Amino acid sequence: MTKTALIYHPDYLLHDTGSYHPESPFRLKAIIGRLEETGLMKRLTVCSPGPLRPDLAARITRVHRPDHLDRLKRLRPETGIVRIDADTLMSSESYRVALLAVEGTLAAADGVMSGQFRNAFCAVRPPGHHAESNRAMGFCLFNNVAVAARYVQERHGLSRVMIIDWDVHHGNGTQHIFEEDPTVFYFSIHQFPFYPGTGSSDERGRGAGEGYTLNCPLPPGQGDDEYISVFEKSLRPVVEAFRPDFFLISAGFDAHRDDPLANMRVTEEGFAEMSRRVKAWADVYCGGRVLSCLEGGYHLAALARSVERHLEIYLSGEN
Repeated sequence: MTKTALIYHPDYLLHDTGSYHPESPFRLKAIIGRLEETGLMKRLTVCSPGPLRPDLAARITRVHRPDHLDRLKRLRPETGIVRIDADTLMSSESYRVALLAVEGTLAAADGVMSGQFRNAFCAVRPPGHHAESNRAMGFCLFNNVAVAARYVQERHGLSRVMIIDWDVHHGNGTQHIFEEDPTVFYFSIHQFPFYPGTGSSDERGRGAGEGYTLNCPLPPGQGDDEYISVFEKSLRPVVEAFRPDFFLISAGFDAHRDDPLANMRVTEEGFAEMSRRVKAWADVYCGGRVLSCLEGGYHLAALARSVERHLEIYLSGEN
């Protein structure tokens, strides 16, 4: 139970967003290339998900409305690319690839829960944390992390799941899905004000879920020290009180100082330090069970280096 898994499938490259879209197949190519170049790939358990499980649609509709799936099916083109909104595109393969991204995330959850590996990073696309229960947006079609959170509860009988979202954009979709649910704690640290306009500190959940959402918005220009301070002063007490059975990370790396779509100053070492803290908390509260899923990150070299450091932390302490 000391292995770290990398979930990847070459079909993730088939989600075609056109020539100039920042969420492109080159992101995964950069990550895989870096891991191979540095030799880190040899230390990982590489898992290629598929075929799609028969109940996958039912798993997705535990967090998305059935008409959301139906709409995406209708929108997928036979050729070319269609726009769902100004940022979110679909090609002929996008619907299938989005299903495969969810499948990869659930396969990772199964592997962590069974002890096949201790932790996992899902190098999947399209990303997911902006997808609401009935709406695709912000490059996202299905909310991979949200589906996985509900899955580990229902399939594996866990009570409390914590989602840590350090993408530079607020994960409106994940918050929207779980805002009334006290069994899933959603934490986000993000640039604010910024796309998608949500994530103020007074958004704390609703109804039975009030107090189980923690947003820590930061102004532009914040870097490693400010992020780690939030983890220590704001997130650590919440983790200690909530005592999660499973950690999920919406691992966007677009808060990096080189990223072209944002204005933060985090470095690879900042992401490594955040990863180190989550891994340590997982070791204390839930036998090391932590799964991260790729969200943003649009400077190819910075993204690849950041994922490398993230995985090095996952691997640390192994035999």
